[in-house]
Amino acid sequence: MLAALVVAAVACNAPARRDAVAAQADAAYAPRADGRALDVPALTALGRALFFDASLSASGRTACASCHDPAHAWGPPNDHAVQLAGRDGATPGLRAAPSLRYLATLPAFTEHHFDNDGDDSIDAGPTGGYTWDGRAGSAREQALLPLLSPQEMANGSPRELLERVRRGPLAARLRQVFDATVLDEPERALRAVAFALEVFQQSPAEFYPFSSRYDEVLRGRAELTPREARGLALFNDPAKGNCAACHLSEVRPDGGLPLFTDFGLIAIGVPRNRALRANSDPSFFDLGLCGPLRTDFSDRPEYCGRFRTPTLRNVALRRVFFHNGVFRTLEDVLRFYARRDTHPQEFYPREAAGRVQPFDDLPASYHGNVNVEPPFDRHAGEPPALDEAEIADIVVFLRTLTDADLVRPVANR
Repeated sequence: MLAALVVAAVACNAPARRDAVAAQADAAYAPRADGRALDVPALTALGRALFFDASLSASGRTACASCHDPAHAWGPPNDHAVQLAGRDGATPGLRAAPSLRYLATLPAFTEHHFDNDGDDSIDAGPTGGYTWDGRAGSAREQALLPLLSPQEMANGSPRELLERVRRGPLAARLRQVFDATVLDEPERALRAVAFALEVFQQSPAEFYPFSSRYDEVLRGRAELTPREARGLALFNDPAKGNCAACHLSEVRPDGGLPLFTDFGLIAIGVPRNRALRANSDPSFFDLGLCGPLRTDFSDRPEYCGRFRTPTLRNVALRRVFFHNGVFRTLEDVLRFYARRDTHPQEFYPREAAGRVQPFDDLPASYHGNVNVEPPFDRHAGEPPALDEAEIADIVVFLRTLTDADLVRPVANR
């Protein structure tokens, strides 16, 4: 019943995301022991409070909101490639913190995804799942990962986390929302915490408002400027940016507004970020779908280097990009897309003999996994897919994807 109530509460603002079987599974996930229905508004408010509660961390200084700031589309509030947390509050993470907005329809991970886009026979390959490598199947599964990660909130065990919850300021509210015994059983207590965080992240106004100016354009209530329209055309053009191949920009077949991601996992050969502590070890590689944080595909070399495609909604608010935070501006991101293969020396180091080493954040045996679809279909010496003026136009368009509650003045729009 709880899941049905939650879905009903958001249905007017977001596409349906669960079938009846999934709804029944959710209803059984963290029920009250007395059988009474959970109060969804109270559960949502509890989830918000937990999200901002730093007492859940070993350092006492890190909350979920520390890395997922509401003023930055529930993404990182700074220009750090990775965030600092851990037991000392200063341990760097492995990957950049993503935005938590527009994940309500994120499907659970599957190796073989068949999208309902008019041709159901096309296998889109690995798709979905929370985190950069898709290893969490739901928001509640994802919520427990940072709570127990030594690089994030750094609880050493579920028992240690439970003790913090019991001693923390929200213990009484957990008992009130669930029941008096909810913190007596470790497994049930952690399910309750994760479930409250999940329900909070289903709040439409906070996590998927669809309030950007581009949404208003799609609704017929606004128009793009000529420059924004040029940027959109370049974004969509398969012979130019071809961005829409993965960052879908049109109204979906079911009438839903675009999420600017297909949720696929793809390898694009992002340069190694040598500023990351983990990368100080030359033998270490973050291989995404095949490790190190995800282990079930460690024996699948064809998946190494794949990371999930993030939404581009609110992307203009970000100050670092890609899973390793290697780029600092949207212009640099687009230059990488346009010039990765035509001017590789701009992004990759040279070996001792002077030859450029492309895809330097992947062992050579996995270079064949790197995507070569447009604009990654060119060769050194050829003209890039986009020139500087076209890159600037696409960036202007991307600014139209910022939600209304987050819009900031931007010069030369």
